[in-house]
Amino acid sequence: MRFTLQYPLGNSGSDPRFAQPENIARVVQAAERSGFTAVAMTDHPAPSRKWLESGGHASFDPLTALAFCAAVTSHIRLMTYLLVLPYRNPLLAARQIATADRLSNGRVDVVAGPGYLRSEFSALGVEYGQRGHMFDEALDILNRVFAEPEFRYEGGGFTARGVAIEPGPVQLPHPPIWIGGNGRRARRRAAILGNGWSPVQMEASVVRTTGTVPLDNDEALRSALDDLATLLDEAGRSREDVMVQLQSAQSSDIAAPARDRLLEHIDELAKIGIDQLVMKAPDDDVDRCVDAIEAFGAEVVSIDIS
Repeated sequence: MRFTLQYPLGNSGSDPRFAQPENIARVVQAAERSGFTAVAMTDHPAPSRKWLESGGHASFDPLTALAFCAAVTSHIRLMTYLLVLPYRNPLLAARQIATADRLSNGRVDVVAGPGYLRSEFSALGVEYGQRGHMFDEALDILNRVFAEPEFRYEGGGFTARGVAIEPGPVQLPHPPIWIGGNGRRARRRAAILGNGWSPVQMEASVVRTTGTVPLDNDEALRSALDDLATLLDEAGRSREDVMVQLQSAQSSDIAAPARDRLLEHIDELAKIGIDQLVMKAPDDDVDRCVDAIEAFGAEVVSIDIS
């Protein structure tokens, strides 16, 4: 099993020191030392105060923050978790991804999704009802733009006439693209053109807010993974072509004291077919966060679960 650390910038009650450069470096360096496969930054460029105060979370610009993380680490993967592609012109997203990948010497993983926060779409001047179409358009562009010396595209509200993204990314034909989302449409996108699928287990209230499909037990996960295998077969690909990363409701807290139960649950998820888990660290204190990361590395990450 591999592990991704979601950077704990947190909500309004978190330690404000997590936003300081020296502490970002401390946290991501601790994750790298402790054997985490990736560190992840999320994407909320214009959230409402109401959303932040009702359970939302603060965020950096993910690719800018990951470029900073690249400068203070050497091998940990740098993940957008997740990048809301409809928020941006897809060619601007391509430039940001290529820059971060180049500056990290090829360590960027793009987990992307269509988004759900209606007020944020409004603030950014993006049509909420078009987000699915815009997401598919952006995925098509990201899969092609770096491989074509003069990229041409007639899109929704923009025209690319011989565009060249130079310098391009280190990883060709493009950095890995993982599709976020719980539903069959997300799995289909992952099966056709993705390098990974990244679903989330969440509370019922969050399921309602995001409008997603619940995957709240192991049987639902097995069924979804069977469906992914079917979709991959239809696309002429194999299960080995697509990684599956889960944020599990039962195993996302690295500070959870019941290590035996946590290891048992991680083993169950590995047997179901989960390849990577997203983990959350304490966000109330930077020192406690670093200690928890190092303890999790010694007590969990170092154990071979496959």
